[in-house]
Amino acid sequence: MTVLLELTQVETFYGQIQALKGISLRVDQGEIVTLVGSNGAGKTTTLKTISGVTRPKHGTVRLNGNDISFVPPHKISAMGIAHVPEGRRIFPLLTVRENLEVGAWNVDRKNVIAQRMEQQFETFPRLKERINQKGGTLSGGEQQMLAMARALMSGPSVLLLDEPSMGLAPVLVEGIFEIVKRINEQGNTVLLVEQNALMALEIAHRGYVLQTGKIVLEGTGADLMKNDTVRAAYLGEV
Repeated sequence: MTVLLELTQVETFYGQIQALKGISLRVDQGEIVTLVGSNGAGKTTTLKTISGVTRPKHGTVRLNGNDISFVPPHKISAMGIAHVPEGRRIFPLLTVRENLEVGAWNVDRKNVIAQRMEQQFETFPRLKERINQKGGTLSGGEQQMLAMARALMSGPSVLLLDEPSMGLAPVLVEGIFEIVKRINEQGNTVLLVEQNALMALEIAHRGYVLQTGKIVLEGTGADLMKNDTVRAAYLGEV
């Protein structure tokens, strides 16, 4: 397996507050890896540290073997990290087409942009139906699809997904996870943060469990689902 993304003893602070306390993890090419943990465990901070939104005080973040720990976010994006943040953060006044074009900001060739847009419409047919509709008028599920499609327009090596099911009606959540699986089957590597630990572990090849900024467990998705501690703390079982 080729290691695409690797964190080694990463420590990240917000002022005097230490959010990550020596995180080490890896994401191999073609994997879905999920981060499981309660609110405040450090999951979102881990993604922000990878994408350069926050900087590690200690440790290293490597993409394809290159140290990106202190590379500016726009350069990290151009190098192959696409981050779909919590809350989707689409551009509400831009149309679906325009949002997707923004996602391809690092692509110069118009034929490549057109090809990638068609790929997104195959994966997200609902977006093709809404192509000229403003992002802010889409439903929550459609906005999540748009956020994911926009990120994929950059042709990333690793897709970071932060809480893709947050705020969605239960009937839509399963569909979002099916889309994540489909994206992975198309060859995209995914690092997933998700409160719905059960569904995340069901689709993940591997996972890490975070508690107060530390990794306390790691293993395959199947093994973590069988772990008594995980079942009690995150799957609602006693």
